[in-house]
Amino acid sequence: MGEHLFLRPRLEPPLTSLLDDGTFLHSLVDALGSPLNVLLPERMAENAHRFQAVYREHHLAGRVYFAHKANQSSALVRRLAAEDPAAIGVDVASLGELRHALGCGFTPDRIMATGPKDPDFLWLAARVGATVNLDSRGELEQLAELVRKYALARVDVLLRLSGFESAGGPEEPGVRLLSRRSRFGSPAGEVGELLSAVERHRDAVELAGVAYHLDTTGLAEKVRALERCVMVMDECRARGLAPRVVDIGGGFGVGYVTDAAEWDSYTTALTEAVLGTRPALTWRGHGYGLRNEGGTVRGSAALYPAYRPTAGPGYLDELLSSPAPTLGRPSSTLLLEHLYDLYAEPGRALVDQCGLSLARVLDVRRTGEGAEEYLVRLGMNAGDMSLEEHGVLVDPILLPRFAAGSDSGEGPVGVYLVGNLCLEADLITRRKVFLPRLPRVGDLLAFANTAGYAMDFQAHRAQRQPVARTVAVVPEGGSWHWCLDEEYWPITHPGGALS
Repeated sequence: MGEHLFLRPRLEPPLTSLLDDGTFLHSLVDALGSPLNVLLPERMAENAHRFQAVYREHHLAGRVYFAHKANQSSALVRRLAAEDPAAIGVDVASLGELRHALGCGFTPDRIMATGPKDPDFLWLAARVGATVNLDSRGELEQLAELVRKYALARVDVLLRLSGFESAGGPEEPGVRLLSRRSRFGSPAGEVGELLSAVERHRDAVELAGVAYHLDTTGLAEKVRALERCVMVMDECRARGLAPRVVDIGGGFGVGYVTDAAEWDSYTTALTEAVLGTRPALTWRGHGYGLRNEGGTVRGSAALYPAYRPTAGPGYLDELLSSPAPTLGRPSSTLLLEHLYDLYAEPGRALVDQCGLSLARVLDVRRTGEGAEEYLVRLGMNAGDMSLEEHGVLVDPILLPRFAAGSDSGEGPVGVYLVGNLCLEADLITRRKVFLPRLPRVGDLLAFANTAGYAMDFQAHRAQRQPVARTVAVVPEGGSWHWCLDEEYWPITHPGGALS
């Protein structure tokens, strides 16, 4: 078959131990059906501790807020609610998420309301006393009106900014740099008008700090934005306001692929396949954003950087250690000099290694195009496991139903994974996936690390196919204890040590 282009997943405990227990995972799918989502709440708590360790290393105070939109799970939110109230909060981006967080045990002082807000969402956030992260002056005006109309207490607010511009650093003196445009947050150039509005509404809101939102993984842009936020805080103090928090948002990333060489080999081969200098690697020549124009590759690959040597808490540490482009001192030093607290809102990074999605193999057949390629139909659809929809390319793990027989001399094979919908577009993977052997009906494929956005973000009941049920599992006496996601409570299902 030629070159086998693996993209093997990065796996850490306790996910590794869970995947080693194929009998247990098969029994879960037998009982609850395919597809099935499996979550590890204890690993999420460990991830939160790792973020807080970075805070301590830089001598910073403040909270880590879980961006709830990354996963709908009750078990994950309840597990975090049991953590240190001063250290861990939750970021909610809808009325439903706010109600869910309250029901899972978060007190309002640990909740931050972000994202687009309708009047009902704003009212409940103000009524219970959550912090409101404001995207615009219009939201500020609307919030102030609600506070006055219903005689509510003053609401702590953050001003979320975007569109930062600053002078270039030492290597590019005099160059103006502008961050990537975003539809969220107010342009940093309008800070003066925003602060004037805050002053007009001081009877209704109290400015707790400023935040930024950047749609990028670029470290330089985020360091520049953090520095600008510190400068804005100085402007606030000059006006007699007393902000205390800088919120740096999310975007800390996850490393999905374990081997940098595999990632480089695949992306290089994809480019060659688009050019036609090697056989196609994707269904019907899909280019993931790349295209061949007269022998030249055009466009850009719409792919998440699946191999990331620095991500999550490590990325936060690098951000805080990086010198600000104008003031020249590390970002953490700027915060310490002013005694500012740090807020962060990781989503994907906080649920790293916290879950997997299981699908049963329903059918295996050749593509019919003469090549040694196969279609493997799974008991799930693309909405149940949307890694590729988010640009993440990583191999699933084959969990055989039965031990391979003595005649299983077959080697790696390339397959296309297709879903259970009666749609040509229902592809679990548009790329050819290489597995250690051809799956058999009844085997399971385990998609690791799907808890961040891929597990339920796009799930639907198209064609009346079942949506994946979700279970929480915790280590227990050398085995595993499981319960339905909605039945998990930290006090009832305490986790064991990570192993």
